[in-house]
Amino acid sequence: MALARQTIERLQLGLALTRLRTQAKKSQGEAGAVIGRTPGRISQVENGKGGLGVDELTKLLDFYGAHGRERETILALGAAARRRAPRRGYVDNLPEPFQRLAELQAAATRVRWYECGVIPGLVQSKDYVRALMALSNSIYWSDSESETAERTAFRLDHQRRVFETGAAKRIEIVFTEDSLDNVIGDGSVMRGQVLHLLQLLESYPALDIGVVPAGTPDNPALGGGLVVLDFAHSTPVGFATSLHGPAPYYDQPEDVEPMRRIFARVKELALSRADTRALLIGRIKEGT
Repeated sequence: MALARQTIERLQLGLALTRLRTQAKKSQGEAGAVIGRTPGRISQVENGKGGLGVDELTKLLDFYGAHGRERETILALGAAARRRAPRRGYVDNLPEPFQRLAELQAAATRVRWYECGVIPGLVQSKDYVRALMALSNSIYWSDSESETAERTAFRLDHQRRVFETGAAKRIEIVFTEDSLDNVIGDGSVMRGQVLHLLQLLESYPALDIGVVPAGTPDNPALGGGLVVLDFAHSTPVGFATSLHGPAPYYDQPEDVEPMRRIFARVKELALSRADTRALLIGRIKEGT
């Protein structure tokens, strides 16, 4: 039987089902037996290369003990994964989209992330994350200290999962120099953020951080942000970061290739890893 064309929805569904199965401590064989499928079929679904019917997915979620909003979200993902109509972009309007973005990044073999004016999430320090979430409270979500704390904890766990779990991956981070000048929290938070970047460069040789110097002409990505993810056995995925609300994903070559070219261009404009390190050390010496 021919495999279904891989889409972002199928990839997200597969990663979510893998996580639930792992949490439930079940094997692919056990999962397959519940719905009358082979372990190979479960593997295809978890790799985003196969779909499941409504009854099959419902039985699996019962077997994994999935309830509440997460269950509803995965059922909705299953419906989206079964659609065959061609589409250019996919906007994740389901609850907790940041959970699925984190799973995609953790599964990727290569992560390319660019931001203008803000430090990319993967390399934010703990205090920077806390300050960023605190200023977002009552603006991007209703006033809730518990939600602020949960989002902070999730981002820090997201970083750990991407850097420390799964197969080794190549991570390339580029951001504009004004990201170091736009104060989040206070001066001590920003100084700690610079130290955090230096510590990451020392700890992860496969991590490449580049800063686009202030005043660099002809930056094609001013005012925007993007993430491009490569996978060992899946089509690349592009993700356009947004100020607020759902952000679109892309998996068609006509969309992902321009995003790759944009990243390649800002990478050319950025300082090398060694020169970025020197810039960051200079900032510390200057008291930034």
